[in-house]
Amino acid sequence: MRSSVEIHNIVTGTTRIVWQTEQLVEAPNFSRDGRFLVINGDGLLYRLSLDGSAPERIDTGFAIRCNNDHGLSPDGHLLVISDKVEFGKSAIYVLPIKGGVPRLLTPKLPSYWHGWSPDGQTLAYCGIRDDVFDIYTIPVSAGEERRLTFGEGRNDGPDYSADGEWIYFNSSRTGRMQIWRVRPDGSEPTRITDSPYGDWFPHPSPDGKHLLVLSYDGDVFDHPRDLDVRLRIMDMDGGNARILFELFGGQGTMNVPNWSPDGNEFAFVRYAPA
Repeated sequence: MRSSVEIHNIVTGTTRIVWQTEQLVEAPNFSRDGRFLVINGDGLLYRLSLDGSAPERIDTGFAIRCNNDHGLSPDGHLLVISDKVEFGKSAIYVLPIKGGVPRLLTPKLPSYWHGWSPDGQTLAYCGIRDDVFDIYTIPVSAGEERRLTFGEGRNDGPDYSADGEWIYFNSSRTGRMQIWRVRPDGSEPTRITDSPYGDWFPHPSPDGKHLLVLSYDGDVFDHPRDLDVRLRIMDMDGGNARILFELFGGQGTMNVPNWSPDGNEFAFVRYAPA
């Protein structure tokens, strides 16, 4: 499988290729200064410069089975990862962006990170408890997790709005997977999309203007890879939704926050048979 790491500019409508490889890489995050991306591949994390040079491995200590649920803190100093080498199930850790020893945050497993609050104090993630997928938050300083959804369908992919007032997520509570949002205290669950697609991985832009969504065909329930999908953009309340473009992708294309700091661009991975 060939992976093409690319950046799309929503102002100009253009897309540029940053790096291509015959290996499977996934889920690019922009650094807070906009100078590099963080990607994962083969259970490891890499720093990918935007100048086209080869990626450099980030030292994640014992965590060598990282999945595609990773990202950077608002101040750019910390990296959050989801890794299963220690317990055999995905757990969430934080470590310095330059590398170091991961610190465990979620003893309850499995847990898959997806969002960091704008004030840097709280993480949002999907937790599977007794085979039920729900949205949780937990303080970065460590503490008890807080459950925000309660088994109404499958709930996944939480990400914070730029002002921290909402957590967006995808849910199958009405049948087809659609985008919802909820307050950080779990109140006011509100449906955002009512589309013919299976909508996943909502990512609010840093300027608070746009919501980016990965959309499968309507009969696809989960988020598999190797399918024709579309990236859609809309207002924060779901209005003015439109397709930016279609691509071969799915799992790994944009599982986690992928906007540039100025909100003009986003990174993603396009796949093709090698």
